[in-house]
Amino acid sequence: MNLAYDGATSRDIFDWDYVLWEVRLKLLAAGFFIYLGVFLLAHWLSSWISATYRALSAKEKVFWNMTITRGVFGVQSCVAGLWALLIDPVFQADKVYSQQKWSWFNCLIASGFFLLENVAVHLSNIVFRTFDVFLVVHHLLAFGGFLGLITNVESGHYLPLMGLLLEMSTPSTCISWVFLKIGWANTLFWKANQWLMIHLFHCRMILTYHMWVVCISNWNDVVENMGLMYFMVFFIGLCALTIILNPYWTYKKTQQLLSPADWNFSNTAVKNGSFRKLNGETMQKKRI
Repeated sequence: MNLAYDGATSRDIFDWDYVLWEVRLKLLAAGFFIYLGVFLLAHWLSSWISATYRALSAKEKVFWNMTITRGVFGVQSCVAGLWALLIDPVFQADKVYSQQKWSWFNCLIASGFFLLENVAVHLSNIVFRTFDVFLVVHHLLAFGGFLGLITNVESGHYLPLMGLLLEMSTPSTCISWVFLKIGWANTLFWKANQWLMIHLFHCRMILTYHMWVVCISNWNDVVENMGLMYFMVFFIGLCALTIILNPYWTYKKTQQLLSPADWNFSNTAVKNGSFRKLNGETMQKKRI
């Protein structure tokens, strides 16, 4: 393993001494504030251009902005994950110990995003007195996995990058939910995006199987490289994704295609392209 590896495609933006705690913490903070900026920008733009957004409750506005922030993060995650999976020769040659400067950068920025997600979900639960166990567990395991990466500079990056690639579905999820809220659930575009999203959730399942193959094929090396505590968090997260989260989310997204509804907020549904309260209140059509 060579932390100072310089490939032909290296860039000055990735040229940091990642062994230093100062560097790792600065990039984690940078990721947090970059995506906090995306969150605030989403709020500002949505307030400006969307009548639907202005009519939402405060809780739904937070969810709207975090959905857009996750969509943006999903683009970064897809690029990094696909590069490691399909292109980078270092990761192709060694899936246990390999590191790259660009992978350090992306993993640390991603750690900042997962920190933001945990802060947002816990503050939201406190303010709005709610608790989504799936969301809380998912965010805690994601941040816990990358926290282990930050504290263990020897750990390889291939499996964490595959974890980032699992975010491939978030851009489509963002489009699906926002378009659902503005009453475009019966459009051809929304249905095509929903089909794409369901396909991507099946791809997530296949990717988790690939991660299992890498782990099982190199079990002793993976445990030794990660360290027992980090490996336990990673192992629990991978089990939760494989057995519970991915199948559950795939089922819910398929159900949503057949019967468009906002199941994140159980008091609302969509019918004939409109947003409707289920408590018998007058149906309101909303448009951007």
